[in-house]
Amino acid sequence: MKLKFTLKRLVFWCLAVSFAFTSCQKDDGPSNNNPNNENNIPDTFSEYFGNQMTRDFVGTVINKNNEPIAGVTVTIGNETEVTDDNGVFIIRNAAVNERFGYIKTEKEGYIHGSRSVVPSNGTNKVTIMLLEANVVATVNSGTAETVTMTNGSSVSLDGNFIKEDGTEYSGSVDVIMHHLDPVDTSMPLQMPGMLYAENTDGAERMLQTLGMLAVELRGTAGEDLNLAAGSTSEIRIPVDASLLPSAPATIPLWYFDEINGYWKEEGQATLNGNFYIGTVSHFSFWNCDIPAEAVTLCVSVNDEQGNPLNNLYVTITSNTFGTRGGNLNDVGETCGFVPSEEVLELNVYGYQFCDDTPLQTEMIGPFTEDSSITITLNNSTEIISETVVGQFNTCNGNTVTDGYVQLTYGNETFTDVVTNGTFEINLLRCDNDNTFSVVANDYANLQSTGEINYTFNTPQTSLGILSACNDVEEFIQYTIDDQPTVILLDFINASFYTDGSNYNGPSLNISGSDNDNSCFYLFGVLNDSQYVGTYDNLDWNDIEDTGFNIQECLGMSSEN
Repeated sequence: MKLKFTLKRLVFWCLAVSFAFTSCQKDDGPSNNNPNNENNIPDTFSEYFGNQMTRDFVGTVINKNNEPIAGVTVTIGNETEVTDDNGVFIIRNAAVNERFGYIKTEKEGYIHGSRSVVPSNGTNKVTIMLLEANVVATVNSGTAETVTMTNGSSVSLDGNFIKEDGTEYSGSVDVIMHHLDPVDTSMPLQMPGMLYAENTDGAERMLQTLGMLAVELRGTAGEDLNLAAGSTSEIRIPVDASLLPSAPATIPLWYFDEINGYWKEEGQATLNGNFYIGTVSHFSFWNCDIPAEAVTLCVSVNDEQGNPLNNLYVTITSNTFGTRGGNLNDVGETCGFVPSEEVLELNVYGYQFCDDTPLQTEMIGPFTEDSSITITLNNSTEIISETVVGQFNTCNGNTVTDGYVQLTYGNETFTDVVTNGTFEINLLRCDNDNTFSVVANDYANLQSTGEINYTFNTPQTSLGILSACNDVEEFIQYTIDDQPTVILLDFINASFYTDGSNYNGPSLNISGSDNDNSCFYLFGVLNDSQYVGTYDNLDWNDIEDTGFNIQECLGMSSEN
């Protein structure tokens, strides 16, 4: 077992311990003209994705209370970063494809989260809401049982389980379940990937969901489990009353492929009352969806002078498949899948600043191939356009090259990356309130300006030079074996004693915890003459021994 940990401005030790909507370009592949031509299905599904390229991403990972989650491991292609104290990550030059990019997140105490996007030319903005890995029931191998949630969602288990390596598992099994309801406004942030799928013929489809069920099984050591070969499980997924009139008697079942980042059709479910009931042979996210032929649509929004507008929200509404939407990025663009051959309603919103009234509404389509359109937002005396610019330096006066700025106005916070030490944030408002605040964060060095209050100087407000001189004073960062990196930023304590009556040599204590009920404790007895070295586990029964003992609690529920 290998352990790495970092402390800043508290104690530093080097110890080696041996213990979719986002701009797209036209695809050169099989989907360039009509991706839904059944005679044009590629040999491999990934051919739909188009050519490989690199793109930049900035994102925020939050919990169900909309609070940021620090220490989340985020992976795009071969690039990996960890969210900071604001739950923010920045990944530049990530390997993606023209029509598909996949962002994976992982943190102990939560089920796996992800997002799939159609990557843009600018900086892609992503928000992912992680769901806690709360255990709803504990069952035992060899015993058939049914686990039911309070909303009626259920899963039947025959008692036969296997580990990830395929070997039989015997013992108690923790069952983790979440039901995702399409009428919940947070569902698009919680669900994995995007509503994009491969059907049984190998063709791409967009999906309209009527409900999802996530099921994860864990052994006594926390290992991932699944159903044994030949075993099946009946799942019951509730359907909201508002969706029942459009719910078909039978519906395809789709599971989320966590490796590849999209849904795959497998089986079907039958409507019984207000529940879809189906049989599955393995666990993941399962989804009851109506499929549709789809194309990608990229929408750019400009003002009447041709300047791109960002930090607005665009929705596309289909009479058949409902509404989906996305945020305009830093080049004023958003993309996603829409149903083909259908007239669609497009709305542009200014978040909560202009109530719930769209800034502009247009009818668009129908589209029979991947397309791009530009919307010109008409001038209005009720809409105020604001641009905030500035320069961001380190406390030593050097240009910040890996950072971001968060501007808060009203109840909204906009996160934009710093490019070569400069930033520009645009927004539209209808409110007479002309005050806002800014926090600039040096992502690489964990430094911040702190919150600074300003007043808009319409139409452009220059903040001058901002300097990041407030340190994130202390944190613990550690990795055990190949597990995700964990960062703790709160309630940190450390002590070091050169000698003690109970131990034969210097001793070190380090502890920390955070608001997610995660904690870390490290105790070690070091070599007397040279502290830096390689250590194994500490034998508590041997007073002459040197080594380390590590304890951690990750994302424990306060109810346990």
